[in-house]
Amino acid sequence: MSAIRREIADCVVHGMTGNPLRDAPFASGESAICVWLRVQTMNAGFGRNMEYKRITLLSGHYGSGKTNIAVNLALDMRRRDASLPLAVADLDIVNPYFRTLDSKAELEAAGIDLIVSRYANTNLDAPALPSEMYRIIEERNRGFVVDVGGDDRGALALGRLSGKILEEGMYDMLLVINCYRPLSRDAESTVEILREIEEAARLPFTGIVNNSNLGSDTTAETIISSLDYAREVSGIAELPVVLTTIDENVYNKYRSTLQERIENIFPLRLQARPV
Repeated sequence: MSAIRREIADCVVHGMTGNPLRDAPFASGESAICVWLRVQTMNAGFGRNMEYKRITLLSGHYGSGKTNIAVNLALDMRRRDASLPLAVADLDIVNPYFRTLDSKAELEAAGIDLIVSRYANTNLDAPALPSEMYRIIEERNRGFVVDVGGDDRGALALGRLSGKILEEGMYDMLLVINCYRPLSRDAESTVEILREIEEAARLPFTGIVNNSNLGSDTTAETIISSLDYAREVSGIAELPVVLTTIDENVYNKYRSTLQERIENIFPLRLQARPV
């Protein structure tokens, strides 16, 4: 059990539950993680009926699909509320992995701000953080979808903001998994990645997104075969699988089969990289 989750367990033992936005002010000396635990009563369902927190954080192994999911969640939030101030933030510290910039035009057309390093998609391969990253904790009237860097190295950037995020309590942190990636083919390896990210980010995950796919070779069976893996990760990590994502073209082709077998399915429109 990670140090983050041990502190959460201490909160449970001491009976700290409830909703800090509805109940009494934070108890004197209560840790930020206990505050986080108390606001989990606000969680709602996901999928097409999901209710978003102010901050939605996406993390996971390199190549797990975080960026596509971040862009799609932000656009889903925009479809629900045309007037809500929104932004997508890319906190990946390794320049070649800045992919949200590929969707800049689409996001801007939807009235969604993009926060990304000034070195994104340049020839400069150097660790860099967007200077506007602190807007995530400062602009509490704005919704944010945050593409956290892959693995624990990328999560270190998020650690700079974790205290304020926990203090506010209005966040979800979702682990994006893909059982067809080389370093996360089994549940134990995937949960090890989860623990490393939690320690680096100083934030506990609240749910799992099953984004298992084989790219253009993905079929309905590809997704269905990944469900046992996702359930095993969920059981070990003691976190719910809140979304199962799939390319919208594959979803439309196998719609009836997928709807019968999978709850909380979320079709994705995949990014097209500029030529």
